[in-house]
Amino acid sequence: MNGTEADPDDHPKPKARVAAAWAVHAFTASGVVTGLLAIAALIAGDLRLALLWLGAALIIDGFDGPMARKVRVSEYAPRFDGAVLDLVIDYLTYTVIPALLIYRFGMVPPGWEIPAAAFIMTTSLYCFGNREMKTRDNYFSGFPAVWNLVVLYFFIAGSGPWLNLAVIAGLGILTFVPLKFVHPFRVEALRPLTLAVTALWAGLAFWLVLASGPGRPPAEAAPAAFWGFWASSLYFLGLCVRRTASDLKSG
Repeated sequence: MNGTEADPDDHPKPKARVAAAWAVHAFTASGVVTGLLAIAALIAGDLRLALLWLGAALIIDGFDGPMARKVRVSEYAPRFDGAVLDLVIDYLTYTVIPALLIYRFGMVPPGWEIPAAAFIMTTSLYCFGNREMKTRDNYFSGFPAVWNLVVLYFFIAGSGPWLNLAVIAGLGILTFVPLKFVHPFRVEALRPLTLAVTALWAGLAFWLVLASGPGRPPAEAAPAAFWGFWASSLYFLGLCVRRTASDLKSG
């Protein structure tokens, strides 16, 4: 014996397991392609298409985590940090592109486009750098910088520029306030119901974006889907309020 310990990472690993781990990393990385396609749609002035590509990125982000845990990527691809990869892509698709959409499509009053986009991008840095972003039961602590969803809500609601600006200001401030926001894939309490409502919410959102068009706002294009979308949104709001209230009682 030479007195040195072998690096456990140097031990041979099953090739199929290693390939599966890298395949999950590749799946995560595909989110940057959907982000690029969203930017291309943004440049072309097609808000609906940009939202659909951001929706595709959201689906990738929703599934890559469970897949990574299933194939144990940290064990079979230990020299590549999937968490960092995920954060880089999330900052692009959750923050940068939505901020550009708000700037490009005049979702805030004239003259406020750059300040609003800058506010979104800078407050989100705290969220992505916060080591205590999640609680032990996998709720987010503070607004989790899901600006892609905020832009989607602006589009579906057809809300006005000043209201949008007020919502942006309020949510940016909530980044620093320890209110609890549900992670629909990670929170264990009521998970089956939450996953079912998440699937319903996502289907209704895609339908509303696809059904709308020039002169056809979502509420007119698909009224039933419109109200179903808001009803399912209230479910998530209820989870957040209940979890936050639990913290206040115990504190």
